[in-house]
Amino acid sequence: MPGCGKSTVGRHLARQLGLRFVDSDTEIERRIGMPIRDFFAAQGEAAFREVESDVIEQLAGQPGIVLATGGGAVLRPSNRDALHSQTQVFYLRATPEDLHRRLRNDSHRPLLQVADPLRRLCDLFRERDPLYRRTAHFVVEATRPSVPALTGMVLMQLELAGLVDPAQVPSPIGSTPAT
Repeated sequence: MPGCGKSTVGRHLARQLGLRFVDSDTEIERRIGMPIRDFFAAQGEAAFREVESDVIEQLAGQPGIVLATGGGAVLRPSNRDALHSQTQVFYLRATPEDLHRRLRNDSHRPLLQVADPLRRLCDLFRERDPLYRRTAHFVVEATRPSVPALTGMVLMQLELAGLVDPAQVPSPIGSTPAT
């Protein structure tokens, strides 16, 4: 969902794992040569989703990256399939009410520039939550935790799944490694 922390947690996770961070929205803006908000207004959502699908298809197969996608990426079955089959997907799940608190002053998200953004978030959540759950390998509740806590939860899931060697993940600042 918009505002759940995908990009922020993704950057922290990439840093912890020594990988490159890629935000699909940044790649889309680079490709179209303008802010997504402007493209969305000029070309519409359908044109945006076409570009988004092309970018996700290209990025999902790249090794050695942490990829954050836009919240609507799951709307297309081809995106869900590419992400689920070629990556390990984490769904950072937060309630519409919490997202509204985080985003109430945000004027850069085209889908939330409506008279009642909370209602819009509730509608998006109702539509997308089942798609996120189907696409994700892991669901992390992101309602209240801090960015370091969320990053730690993601790392823990990766370690428990045997996808990351715990010895290769640096200890968080200020903590003492277990012996």
